[in-house]
Amino acid sequence: MSSASIISVKNLGKTYTVPEREAGVKAAVVSLFHRTMREIHAVRDVSFEIAPGEIVGFLGPNGAGKTTTLKMLSGLLHPTSGEASVLGFTPWERDRAYLAQMTLIMGQRNQLQWDIPVIDSYQLFKAIFRISDDDYKRRLDELIEWLDLQELINKPARNLSLGERMKCEIAGSLLHQPKVLFLDEPTIGLDVSMQRKIREFVAEYNARTGAAVMLTSHYMADIEALCQRVIVIHHGTLLYDGDLPGLVSRFSPHKTIAVEFSEPVTTISDKYGELVSTTESRWEIRVPKARTAVVASALLADLPIDDLTISEPPIEEVIEHVFATGDGA
Repeated sequence: MSSASIISVKNLGKTYTVPEREAGVKAAVVSLFHRTMREIHAVRDVSFEIAPGEIVGFLGPNGAGKTTTLKMLSGLLHPTSGEASVLGFTPWERDRAYLAQMTLIMGQRNQLQWDIPVIDSYQLFKAIFRISDDDYKRRLDELIEWLDLQELINKPARNLSLGERMKCEIAGSLLHQPKVLFLDEPTIGLDVSMQRKIREFVAEYNARTGAAVMLTSHYMADIEALCQRVIVIHHGTLLYDGDLPGLVSRFSPHKTIAVEFSEPVTTISDKYGELVSTTESRWEIRVPKARTAVVASALLADLPIDDLTISEPPIEEVIEHVFATGDGA
């Protein structure tokens, strides 16, 4: 791990060997005596580094290997190949000193005890992480204020809404003030308002503590609001590691040209490119990136143009294209 990195991953891989058989009674009987096995490569030869204080988006479609990678980095899974260092520790050795400095928050998993008040679960976490009375009180007061938990912590977890429970889950995961956060879909299923609150809190925690954050999310608003850098993984293989503008530049095959006319245009022509929308006063045209300048020049020469703008496609569209093609070129 370089001196500037808090997380270092080198050629990390995870392969599962699973049984398979055809459907039917005969196949079931045969499998009792002769089992056919198949290898599934959940993660293949993934390498990256993350510096202290970075918030990095970890993107990929379902089944891409994101959660498997986070579980290896948090010590829940042993890799099949490769190596990793987080805070100077090998995660899957599960050193107590390492576990006391990191947290894994999964939007679809609960750590709060279901039938007791949230504050009682927090007392349990205090004991597990051996947090001093003074540190516990100070951190709890901060988290209650940041996440507006005053009316929630004395209720059993089962009586909380999904958004309320997620806020309490996050607070409980941060009582030991970890230096590394692995966030796996922390806003999944939440309404837009609650998603925004969680994003604001993550940004505030990062700014105040300097913690490094790896964030997976299917909501691109989370990524755009929090992440200067993204890592894209598909079929277990790393496709891209860089900033969001670079992702758009590399993977988007098209640009959008919007033109506004100085006088009504009633004749519609698709010779310039794919017409996304048209009115008498405005057209939007999707064109191959390599032809942008040529098409813009033709539009200016042929039509009564009052204004012309060229824009990149929305990041959601680019990500969808990457996932659909799986093309790292």
